[in-house]
Amino acid sequence: MSQSHKSGFAALIGRPNAGKSTLLNQLVGEHIAAVSSKPQTTRTRIQGIITRPDAQIIFVDTPGIHKPGYALNRRMMGIVADALEQVDVILLMRDATSKSGAGERFALELIKNSSKPVFLVLNKVDLIKDKSALLPLIEQYSREHSFAEIIPISARTGNGLQRLLESLIQYLPEGTAHYDPELFTDQPERYLAAELVREKILHLTGEELPFATAVRTEMWQDNEDATEIHCVIYVERDSQKPIIIGRGGQMLKEIGTRARHDIEQMLGKHVRLHLFVRVQKQWRDDPRTLDELGIEQR
Repeated sequence: MSQSHKSGFAALIGRPNAGKSTLLNQLVGEHIAAVSSKPQTTRTRIQGIITRPDAQIIFVDTPGIHKPGYALNRRMMGIVADALEQVDVILLMRDATSKSGAGERFALELIKNSSKPVFLVLNKVDLIKDKSALLPLIEQYSREHSFAEIIPISARTGNGLQRLLESLIQYLPEGTAHYDPELFTDQPERYLAAELVREKILHLTGEELPFATAVRTEMWQDNEDATEIHCVIYVERDSQKPIIIGRGGQMLKEIGTRARHDIEQMLGKHVRLHLFVRVQKQWRDDPRTLDELGIEQR
């Protein structure tokens, strides 16, 4: 008798810096989501696709749960709400090394209103020497909600991910694959390139600037010898532009060098990357700019 095939969607939700994007990249084996220590790194819905003989799992990475201020942030939280409604399983990710606060409470309240199976995924356990220290956290969350599974993992090292996949498949509906088995994400390469540029900005600039920056691919041309890519970096104020450019253009050059390396790895070919910095005042509250950036309106 042939084994049934499972196919479905699993949302990754949690506070900023819980490790959702790191987990997505590790599971898929490709760099499809920007990763940094800065909050609100993920701004839109990114799908990572794993296809096996017995199942196709589509992981939906969502923005970190936070209180919305700008229109950008309201759209980000709308994406989280949509994901909770549309997926088959919810993975609530929690940094097991951090203390509980209002943000964790907010995340818990969101999943309590869902009828979907919810996994509690305790991340960063590689940083905890005495694993028995996890027990009080597990007990605390078990009192709050009846979780389908509670699984400790390390998104960074890959520890526990095989168990997570095997458990998850049990809760997915039977069905054929939603996507071509060759795909590992639903995002176009233009978007992925822009996200890799933004990731380098997050890594190289100070605490405040990343929130005020965005990146969009304006031109993409495949030539015989290389792919020509033009990306525009949005900032909100005139004073932010020289920070991105740096003295003698050194910061912009470093951002471009690092991003080009990762884009070439993704495409498997030579890339000529050109970066431009544009002041777009109050872009975080501008619907047209948010639409152009692909940050969905609920």
